[in-house]
Amino acid sequence: MKPEIQSDAMKRLAYIEGHLKGVRNMLEEDRYCVDILKQTHAIRKAIEKLEALLLDGHLRTCVIDGIQKGKAEQIIDELRSLYTVGR
Repeated sequence: MKPEIQSDAMKRLAYIEGHLKGVRNMLEEDRYCVDILKQTHAIRKAIEKLEALLLDGHLRTCVIDGIQKGKAEQIIDELRSLYTVGR
């Protein structure tokens, strides 16, 4: 993984962890459900952005390297298994 992608991913993960702690606190404080749902929605979006970042990095590095090493079918199977219904 490229260092800049790893750094960005770590920052995003810290953000997600902070939001998760916030949701836990909100639940413990018996906060309004819609406010909690807004936070869980933000967490889902943040995870989607993290996944997009990781996938982009994977496509630009590991996939190219794997194809060049003759592992195209393995690479395709790995990615297909991630995005197939009923994983």
